[in-house]
Amino acid sequence: MKRILPALLAATVLAGIPAAAQTAISFTAAEGARMPPYQYFGEVAGVATNSKGGIFVFTRTGDPSVSLGASRTFQRGGTQLFQFDATGKYVKEIGKGVYGFLVAQQLRIDPQDNIWAVDAMSGMVIKFDPTGTNVVMTLGRKPEAIDVPQPPPRPPRAGMQPGQGPNQDLFDYPTDVAWDAAGNIFVADGLGANTRIAKFNNVGKFVKSWGVKGTGEGQFADTHGVQVDGAGNVYVADSGNKRIQVFDNDGNFKSAIGNVGTPAAICISKGAHPYLFVSNSNPVDNLDTGGEIYKLELDGTVIGRFGRAGKLPGEFGTVNAIDCRNPNQLYVGEIGNYRVQKVTLR
Repeated sequence: MKRILPALLAATVLAGIPAAAQTAISFTAAEGARMPPYQYFGEVAGVATNSKGGIFVFTRTGDPSVSLGASRTFQRGGTQLFQFDATGKYVKEIGKGVYGFLVAQQLRIDPQDNIWAVDAMSGMVIKFDPTGTNVVMTLGRKPEAIDVPQPPPRPPRAGMQPGQGPNQDLFDYPTDVAWDAAGNIFVADGLGANTRIAKFNNVGKFVKSWGVKGTGEGQFADTHGVQVDGAGNVYVADSGNKRIQVFDNDGNFKSAIGNVGTPAAICISKGAHPYLFVSNSNPVDNLDTGGEIYKLELDGTVIGRFGRAGKLPGEFGTVNAIDCRNPNQLYVGEIGNYRVQKVTLR
């Protein structure tokens, strides 16, 4: 971490785009969280802050273990969840040895400061209490074993369309979680065979889901991220179709937002005037493409953008997470650069 970010504490960066394109937002970038000596982040899949300023980072690292059993493998480890104080100083690890930690995908903190970890490989969403001491809810289910080699994708069940997924609490590579004011839970599911949003009530009982594979309204190429605004509208990052789709609370299509590249990480800020932040995350096989982050009004109007793909301070490598509790101070988690950047907008 120290080798990658020696200049971040004083770096000031302007987005390098033509003035005729979109407004370049001036910003500074600094190291957002510091691991103890000789400990390092892996791919940072999630970063979130709580109401007290604490910083939480969900990273693909640790000590993965695979045990062979006949033709199947039994997996555990490979993901860690860390807490830092408001200055970025390491505090502790949360969830060490939790059964559902395999491949970190996203991290969110709800209005009550509960910590929600989304794990892609185990297919689980795990809710911890604000201290990180107790698991208080789980959604989804980790399979006891995984077939080796992987079988071909199963055809849709009778009466189901491709990507529709089971109408229940079972996920295939879930990617994100969000809530509305009533506490209803929305899970993006995801990057596997399913392309849907699953809705649960505030105690985790399944309500409904929507979405199938496709390019039309209410259809997805994938569901990479999900957020809910104060009116209960649901925003879904449909990366494969290069758009954000907006739905009402029951999953009825309302609008689509384009002109933000390939949206992956999305975040709606708090306060009387919320903003939507969206990453045009560069693909893992092309580290020089895109990389910028957009700031929008909730109606899709682009206010400006900042950053670009790269490894220097203020550049981004495959952004997977944005925390925007404070709309002028963001925390950005990067899969490609193994780091968290603290971004202050000018």
